[in-house]
Formats: sequence, structure tokens, C-alpha cells
Amino acid sequence: MLAEISSWIGIVYDSYDGIPIRDAEIIQHTLHNTTFWCINDIEPCNPEEWRRLDGSCNNLRHPTRGATHTPQYRMLPADYDTYFDREKSKSSNLPLVRRLRTSFLPEGKVADETFTMLASYFLLFVATDIANLHDTVNYIQWTPHCCTPKGNEDSMCAPIEVPPDDPLHRFTGIRCLNLTKPLTFQTVGCRRKDTPPERIQSATPLFDLSTVYGNSLDKALAARTYKGGLLKYEVEGGRIWPPQDVNNTDCFLNRKPRETRCHRMPSDETNTLIPINLVSIWFWRLHNYLADRLAKINQCWSDERLFYTARDINIAVMMQIFLYELLPMMMGFENLVHDGVLYPTGFRDLYNDKILPQLSMEFPMALRWLHKMQEGTLKLYDAQGNFVKKVNFVDLTIRTGYLAVDNNIDYLTQGSFRQASGKMDDNIVDPDMAEKVLGYIQPSQDVFSNDLAKNRLMFMQPYVKYLEYFSGRKVKYFDHLADLFEPEILEKLSEQYESVENIDLLAAMWLERTIKGGRVPFMFYSIVVEQLIRTIQSDRHWYERPNRPHAFTSEQLYEIRKVTIARFLCDVGDSVTHIQPKAFQRIGPGNEMRSCEEIPEINLMAWKEDNPCF
Repeated sequence: MLAEISSWIGIVYDSYDGIPIRDAEIIQHTLHNTTFWCINDIEPCNPEEWRRLDGSCNNLRHPTRGATHTPQYRMLPADYDTYFDREKSKSSNLPLVRRLRTSFLPEGKVADETFTMLASYFLLFVATDIANLHDTVNYIQWTPHCCTPKGNEDSMCAPIEVPPDDPLHRFTGIRCLNLTKPLTFQTVGCRRKDTPPERIQSATPLFDLSTVYGNSLDKALAARTYKGGLLKYEVEGGRIWPPQDVNNTDCFLNRKPRETRCHRMPSDETNTLIPINLVSIWFWRLHNYLADRLAKINQCWSDERLFYTARDINIAVMMQIFLYELLPMMMGFENLVHDGVLYPTGFRDLYNDKILPQLSMEFPMALRWLHKMQEGTLKLYDAQGNFVKKVNFVDLTIRTGYLAVDNNIDYLTQGSFRQASGKMDDNIVDPDMAEKVLGYIQPSQDVFSNDLAKNRLMFMQPYVKYLEYFSGRKVKYFDHLADLFEPEILEKLSEQYESVENIDLLAAMWLERTIKGGRVPFMFYSIVVEQLIRTIQSDRHWYERPNRPHAFTSEQLYEIRKVTIARFLCDVGDSVTHIQPKAFQRIGPGNEMRSCEEIPEINLMAWKEDNPCF
């Protein structure tokens, strides 16, 4: 046991409290097999180092904050009862989540007039960077039995009840949809069971491309070649891929013998949903694209410098596209500038080390609103824009091998910027997302009911409490919400909820009117803005800071500002030689297809050093 203690590489911290722990506590965690979740082993911080691969030392006062398995904060306190179970304690006042979903979000297919599928792909990828899919893995793989008698004895089970008059399942006989409670510091053994549960996740809480680079030091280091700053890669079928692990069981829905590819990447999320998979491949390629060109510009740079510089640029590319190209389309450019999320004129330094780099519980919940724009049928095209075939989105889950046969990765890439997404700001949801979601894994699932159930299982305050928090308005009656909801929607809310004070946060977000200058509801906008401002203020390595370690020069930041999703795909997308300049938007007048040679690109000469060998 003493030998195991001596094997730790740095200071050992409690992952929840963020304080160093004693040898006796390490021994207890080792005996209970909880070291993975409950302990962070962190080397002493260096104020001048690059952003760490495991997220630690982002805050020098609190080295664990920014790392994985650390607590989230709440914009509003948790709505617990005596037994930490809001849903059961107020069950008489809360309608069934499945009934709410079928009442509020009818099924159908409506194409968005603006957004392409690429927008929904990118948003899902960004969400995975700061959250994780462990809750999904829990109920599809670890605990698939919550609708069986075994589920009655499993404390992690929280199945969704399907009412007898359900629009679909009154014909199928299905009366239960499998679901589990979120993993918490209590359920994984880090805290006592009689303490208030707080969610634990295996993702770093900052935007750092952890889906590509990983969030644990051992996996992240194993992905490197240690030559030229490159990540490991393979060339197969004329395409560049992340390395393959033929023994990897993650891709268990591959249809063999043809579908065999399964990525060996630092993140467990890569092989899951097809948009995450696809965008991860693109950013994996971009890292090597950048490292290779930087090596040619600065021939004396070490592998270490090339790797971390390419990673730094890669992260900045993601954030530039997300903040300055995609979010303004959704939330309004002027709104975001006014509220301090965007600062397009140059550097900004809002860093405050008293603000901890943490993710709010509300932010990933708000992002679930974006499930409404997911289109369930993917249309695949060739490089000339000819339609090739259709495939169901839900049938590609945990099926990486599909990408490597029949030019499918090319066709999916082309389809991403040619096909419209589902309509963002209506209340019609795709039937596959509402009834299937996980393909062949389970007989039926409803992603929207799942989301609403998690709203309750995470003990979120009611909608009106958040409305008061963000606007100062105190709401006592349904008609006090008349300016935020259409009359027929407000009537539906009053029919389903006994009191205005019971309205679920996410349910209201589904139905709110959109904000002026944007296409998202007020509550979504407010939660996202608050989180992004906190992230900008708390991230010591935020790419727009002039005083961070290894900061960009003004010339380099200018080049980062030129990044677009179209240029990104020209550099790393399969068979992409022509694309519309605004690739998150549908092809049309003013946004016609053009050659990649006409799409502005980053000039990496901005990173050239006059005397790189000295």
C-alpha cells in the first residue's frame, strides 16, 4: 500500500473539495477503488506553462479547478427536499415528463430556412467538450434494466413512465422508457450518501478540445508521436484517420465484417454519436495540419513547442468559429457584443483568479434545448452535390466503422453543409429523436423526455425562479408571462401545471418566444451568456488574453480572427474543394458555392520567428 502511495506524481487532492489529502485518505480510496473519481494527482503548477492536458493548474490558487471530476457550480441553489428528491416530494404537482413532451413538442419534419446540419454537428461537439456522455452510457450500457423488475431494486434507476393514452405507445404497449439518475460524487463513492448529491462528470469544464486531446494525462500523452508535434495517425483509403484499435469494444454496433474501424483516441466520447465522431476527426487532422506547417516555418522548434503551439491554435480555431461565427447567427451579434461575450476589435483581459474555472449545472441543461434542431434523416452527397443516399442519424450511434466504407465519410461531410438542419425555433421535433434516439440499442427512447427528466433529477429550480434571477421579475400567475409566451402556449402551460411556480426550467425554454435579434429563447440566451462570461473571466489561458502564458501576438490574433468553418473544412474535410463561404448557412443567393482557393485562410507565417534556433 505504501508503494502505491509513493507512485503518485505530485500533490494528491480531493476532487470535490480541491484540497490536499493525507496518506490515510489515499489508502481508503485505494481500498474502495474510488481513486479514479475522487482523487486528482497534480504536479506543482508553473505560472508560465502551456494549458495542461488534464486541465489542472488553470487557477494557480486552486490547482484542481479546471480539471476533470471537479464540482460544477449552480446559478441558483439546488431545489432539494429533506431526502434530496424534489421529483418524488412534489410528484402531485409535476406532470409526467413524457406527457409534457408529447403535449408541448409534437413530432414532424420541418427544415430550417437558415441553418445547415453542420451547425448542429458543431454545437453537439462543443457541448461534449465541456460535458460528457456518462449519463447516456449509464442507461444504455451499464444500467439497461430500469424498466424490468431488476430496476425496482437499483437505486440508480429513474425510468420514465409512459401514460396509457400516449400518442404512440398506447399502440405499442410500452409503458416505461429506461433512464438512470446522473452520476454524483455520492454514487461514485467520493462523498457520503446522506450529503446533498452533486453531479460528477469526466470532462474538463473549460473549452480545451478535450474530446480530441483527452482530459487525463496518461491517455493524452499516449496519443502523441513525439515527433514534429504530431498526433498519431493512420492513412487508409487515401484518407487520414486517428489511430485504430482493432480490439476496441466501444464500437459494438459496427456491422462486420466490413465495418471494423474504431478510434483509439484519448476521449471516450469520440466513438459515440456520429457528429462528435466526425468533428473529432476534423480537429485531429487540423492539429497535424498546423504542426506540420509550423515545423516547416520554424525548423528548429522542438516537438514540445510544435505540439503545444498547434494545440493552442486548434483550440482558438474552435472557439473563434463557435463564438464569432455560429453564436451570432443564433443569438445576435449586437446582443453578444453588448453583453460582453464578443470583443471583435482585439485583445481583452478580463481574467480574475478569484473566479473559479467551473461549469454551471444550468449550462449543459440549456444546451439540451438544441436537440430541437436535430434532423433524424441524414442526406449524403458527393463532391459534385449529387444526392447519394439517406441514412438514419440514430442508426450510426457507436458505429465508427460506417465512416470508413463506401466513401461514407466523404458523403457525410458533403451532406453536413448541403442539408438543412431541423428548424431551430419552432416546437416540431424529429420523430426519430422523439421515439428512437439510440437506434437498435433499446426499443424506444425519447431524448426530450430524457432531458426534462434530468432537469428534475439535477434538482433545478423552477423556471420562474430563474426568470427572477435574470430579469428581476417575480411571477405569481400564468398571465404574468404573457410577453414571453404565445397565448396558446401559455394556455397549454396552465393546463399542464397546477401552479406557475411549478413550471420546469427546460419545458419553459422549449416554448418561450425568441429574443429580439436572435433565434433562441430568453432563458437559453441568459444562461449561455452568463456561463461564457464566467469562462472568459476564469480561464487563465483564454485565447484572447494578451497576458497569458505563450499569448498570441496581435498579428497572430488577427489571423485567428480570419477563421471560418468553411476554411476549416477546406483544410480537413474529405473531398471538400468547393463550399459556401458561410457553411453554417444554407446555400443560396449571396452564399453560393465557391472554390476553396477563394476562401481566406490563416497565414501561419505570423508564427515565424526571426531566429527560431536561438
